[in-house]
Amino acid sequence: MFSSGKVSVMPPKRSITLTEAELRLMRVLWERGECAVSEVVAAIADATPLAYTSVLTTIRVLEKKGYVTHRQEGRAFLYSPLVAQQEASRSEIRHVLQRFFGDSRERLLLSLLGDDEITPDELKRIRQAIDEAEDDKPRQDLKRGERGL
Repeated sequence: MFSSGKVSVMPPKRSITLTEAELRLMRVLWERGECAVSEVVAAIADATPLAYTSVLTTIRVLEKKGYVTHRQEGRAFLYSPLVAQQEASRSEIRHVLQRFFGDSRERLLLSLLGDDEITPDELKRIRQAIDEAEDDKPRQDLKRGERGL
């Protein structure tokens, strides 16, 4: 697969989504930054604990997927996130958008709005976000036009 030439901080195409176990570990790395495996194990111990070897294996998978990098300090390896939490979230949403909604943002939003569990406060914030997006649109169009001058 070839890129369209855009520079992207997204994970490689072969690893669009994170498993639940990978997401748990990424949350620790996003929250704490650089960590040794033992620190990650300790951070998740209160929830559903995982063995050191399971955490290490999962972190290595994350590294192969392009989400994590490491450096060596003495005998320890310290792992840190390569993909920001917001970018990983966007990647997951794009995946859901493409897979379940045929790349239609409208269908996705209508599905969310049709959810009986949506609260009046959530609807209010959605309206505000739509209003702000509409207000920003003319400025974005103007900026694009100025580039062409």
